[in-house]
Amino acid sequence: MKKQQLPAGWTEKRIRELAAKHDNQSEEEQAAEIEVALANKGQTLVVVPTKLVPDVLRLIAQKKTG
Repeated sequence: MKKQQLPAGWTEKRIRELAAKHDNQSEEEQAAEIEVALANKGQTLVVVPTKLVPDVLRLIAQKKTG
């Protein structure tokens, strides 16, 4: 089995800390975080089929570098 590649700037420690933060959030904290995200101008929340997520992320990365 090959080792997973982490995104640039990410470490296993950072990922574990982020996962722990979200795992320990209350429903109220989760809702507040979503409300803040929805209020950000210039961003859109979109639901896509899970199998398309890699393609969507690839397109976003191309747009940022292109």
